[in-house]
Amino acid sequence: MKTTLYRANILHFPVATLTPDTQAVMFDDGALVVANQKIIALGHYNDISRQYSKVNTVDYRGRLLVPGLIDSHLHYPQTEMIAQYGKQLLAWLQNYTFPTENKFESVEYCEHIANIFIRQLIDNGTTTALAFSTVHKQSVDALFTAASSLNMSFVTGKVCMDRHCPEYLQDTPASAQSDSDELIARWHGKGRNLYALTPRFAPTSSSAQLAALSELAQQYPDVFVQTHLSENAHEVEWVRSLYPEHSSYLDVYANFNMVRKRAVFGHCLHLSEDEWSQLAESGATAAFCPTSNLFLGSGLFDIQAAKRHQVNIALATDVGAGTTFNMLRTYGEAYKVSQLKHAPISPLEGLYMMTQGPAQAYDLADSIGNLNPGTYADFIILDPHFNSLSQLRIKQLNNASDILFALSLIGDDRAIEATYIAGNQQKISMEKSHVLA
Repeated sequence: MKTTLYRANILHFPVATLTPDTQAVMFDDGALVVANQKIIALGHYNDISRQYSKVNTVDYRGRLLVPGLIDSHLHYPQTEMIAQYGKQLLAWLQNYTFPTENKFESVEYCEHIANIFIRQLIDNGTTTALAFSTVHKQSVDALFTAASSLNMSFVTGKVCMDRHCPEYLQDTPASAQSDSDELIARWHGKGRNLYALTPRFAPTSSSAQLAALSELAQQYPDVFVQTHLSENAHEVEWVRSLYPEHSSYLDVYANFNMVRKRAVFGHCLHLSEDEWSQLAESGATAAFCPTSNLFLGSGLFDIQAAKRHQVNIALATDVGAGTTFNMLRTYGEAYKVSQLKHAPISPLEGLYMMTQGPAQAYDLADSIGNLNPGTYADFIILDPHFNSLSQLRIKQLNNASDILFALSLIGDDRAIEATYIAGNQQKISMEKSHVLA
């Protein structure tokens, strides 16, 4: 069993907290020890190095080591659509999304995009993602296969929609249920894969289809549920007209047993106080997708309401309406949105919303989201001096909050020097060795 010690400035959140600014743990000269894919020790270098004096050491001094990032809502079929000219949500779906997703009828095409998608995640420091596939079973198989080849923690599921979309993408209540059931059996809990029941959103699923998926939700209480909620004002009105018997958009999902722990609702921009309360009581998660919300003109996430109700909040890129795979840049846009809402999110809060926060919300904190011994060695190395501007801007290497904030605004994938998944380095951005003899 190979054991490796990584030396760096190290930052993480060892426990769940409502106050990330006071609960972050920082080692200015830290050591992380990895063996057999998992973390076995963490602490100050002087202490840890005495215990592991004979192991290989990788020297990242001057860098910041943090847990691998978690992206809680994005669409892998939309990788090639990123940066298409605007329009709002419903027009975006008709003009760009649905025609693009039709290409995934081809197994070869699924595999091609899945590999590009996984590489984009890794290059940007994302080590776990909750991704939408398409209506095609092979799109799910391709993405889980690509993630499994790296032993990457991954959540995805077949999109289900039996109305209000092109016929070439429609399934049925019966096929949505049988296909999802088959994919759960094939992938859920196999390796580091977890399945998500994935109705695209209430307008594209009939009551019959949601009822069929509800049966699976009750049969498999540990599977994820991922969908969209109140992204666009016109969408909310549409749902009201389609489901007049329900008191709210969220109530539609609740009626079909989909508002619960491990349910992740993308956007959540136009919610009532009752809906915020229901999210909090259920243990569900709101995925805050700032770049997408701004790009499509959908609205501004109400960070104050989410915090007031103590709803689980996870940051997410929502590629391809989202404009970057980079979670640090996503936090930078979330900061701007929260400034407009007069409740600025601090850099440590932002990091929490893409590491320990979602890991806790998804009951996965024993394996991802932090650097506690026993978790998988999913971590990234941030280089505060990746270019001349960052060298000029970032002076104090022991001020993690300042480093995170600066990189969220002036950084990009070059600031991610290395990405490790289950202890294996999957990205190397600079051709130089950090191994100490």
